Amino acid sequence: MYTTVAATELLIRGFGGRFAGAEQPWIHASSSEDGQPHGAWIDFDVVPDRAGPLSSGERAYLLIAASIGSEQVQVNLSDEISRLGREHLDLVLAAIAHAAGSHQHSGLTFDRDGHPTGFTKLPSLYPWPTAPAPQ
Repeated sequence: MYTTVAATELLIRGFGGRFAGAEQPWIHASSSEDGQPHGAWIDFDVVPDRAGPLSSGERAYLLIAASIGSEQVQVNLSDEISRLGREHLDLVLAAIAHAAGSHQHSGLTFDRDGHPTGFTKLPSLYPWPTAPAPQ
């Protein structure tokens, strides 16, 4: 599901990944039958009520991520996007493009006469930003 992937990427990529930490109340560990760690899942529905004290930009970012990851979480984008700094707005734009599946879109190819000849994979409308090089 592109929306789940996009929302999860936001948690991992923004604010040093601290919203994706195991200590967060929306992160739940899974175990195998023998009790060994087996992965984790995110309950985006609880984010609005369990976010705790945050700056307005952090809260906006987290609510947008939750709204992409859950049909139950709704935000007013006109309120929330104005609270984001440039770095986090960049991530949100990439998440929206990913959630919409733009990285999987295809387009027609044409010959010199303008006749369709096939399909080509198109790039994402807004790719995930690359991480800055370590200093």
